Amino acid sequence: MAQATAGAIGVPVSDPYILTKEGILDPPKGWAPSLKYLGPGLITSASIVGSGELIATTTLGAQTGFVLLWMVIFSCAVKVAVQAELARWTIATGTPALSGFNRVPPVFGRVGWVNLMFVLMVLAKTLQLGAIVGGTAVAFSILIPLGGDALSQTSILLWTVLVAAGSIVLLYSNAYGLVEKGAFYLVVVFSVITIFIAFGLPFTTYAYSLGDVAKGLSFQIPAGALGAAIAMFGITGVGADEITFYNYWCIEKGYARWVGPKENTEAWRKRAKGWIDVMYKDISVSFVIYTFATLAFFIMGCAVLYPQKLVPGGANEMITTLARMYTDSLGTWAMWGYLIGAIAVLGSTLWAAVPSHARMYTNFLAAIGVVDWHNPTTRYKWLRGFTIALPIVWASASLFFKSPVLMVQIGGVMTGVFLLAVLAAAWYLRAKETDKDLYGKGAFNLLLIVSTVAIGLLGLYTVLQQFGVKIG
Repeated sequence: MAQATAGAIGVPVSDPYILTKEGILDPPKGWAPSLKYLGPGLITSASIVGSGELIATTTLGAQTGFVLLWMVIFSCAVKVAVQAELARWTIATGTPALSGFNRVPPVFGRVGWVNLMFVLMVLAKTLQLGAIVGGTAVAFSILIPLGGDALSQTSILLWTVLVAAGSIVLLYSNAYGLVEKGAFYLVVVFSVITIFIAFGLPFTTYAYSLGDVAKGLSFQIPAGALGAAIAMFGITGVGADEITFYNYWCIEKGYARWVGPKENTEAWRKRAKGWIDVMYKDISVSFVIYTFATLAFFIMGCAVLYPQKLVPGGANEMITTLARMYTDSLGTWAMWGYLIGAIAVLGSTLWAAVPSHARMYTNFLAAIGVVDWHNPTTRYKWLRGFTIALPIVWASASLFFKSPVLMVQIGGVMTGVFLLAVLAAAWYLRAKETDKDLYGKGAFNLLLIVSTVAIGLLGLYTVLQQFGVKIG
């Protein structure tokens, strides 16, 4: 069998959701040959390094200081095992996430309970992604006012419309290669700068010490901060929605197609293990990117905003308060760089979210029998329909609800609840549909158990809160 070549990168000519023997390619061996086959994790990173990091994580740092540093690291690390477990199943079967979720019992008519939870998450994510659209529009309004002064209602309205329209125009093709390349550049622009500034703060007037870092690793949760910490756990690192849509990008990159249709042969298992190993590398690179970006945003909130008691709040105040992390540490000239970076990092979330959510929504409709997923013409018609509709819905939410921090936290809490359903689906699909020869090794299985316990406690806390039981 021929080794995979660079020409295979991107969207395959044939449908990646239909596995054929003609699509089989042997996996690369080692890191260097594998690098050109990475990519789905970059799209995931683009989604993660946005609302969770720039807004929720920074806000938590501004509220609590360094004491929850351990929670940031734990939040990024603990959910990776669930992401990898579901991706393993997808690569081995070629099945998109929500099709599998819909088979997890109990099933009510055409809809499984996991997909019902998905619908509830979608409603909350509308607020969160509305906050992203609104934050991007505010940053543009400060940078280039339209129709009036910066932050005027007219200027923000015009920029909200332009952000939504731009998302539609740029992403209408839904091509995998376009989404991957755009995600890479948008993540790099702001994350590298922010990491550089955050780890350079000890040399400024907003210096932090090793003692501050040690305090942050002491596994404490200050009084009154548990709710914010739980919301952050749900939204930072890889969340339930990113775990879900990562599967679609693994398929569209070609991992499942290159494994080929399932066969009871050693050759098939060897290919599957090889491409699963590439997926591990993809997740590892993504993990490093978003973990360092998350830590950078949190540290800047702790070191710059917390001592001044500056906590991001309303729509306009959120962007201007977050800007203080840069202007206070570097000078007023940094405002322009911050605004460009904020547009890049918030835009990266939209860049990843629009095509990713379009795929999940279309697959949900297919799972309940409304759409023929395996008809490429029908599938792409629905994908493009959602590509038009979603930015409009999110933009409307940003104009009606003007508290982006709260909007993001609501999305984070519901994403945390949906994590319970995703976790249950991961274990079910592992037991029922994943070849046992493809299971992870001891260290991975231990991490999966730790993830299960942590996500279970998160869900229990959130449910108790909804019934009025106060904890912490």
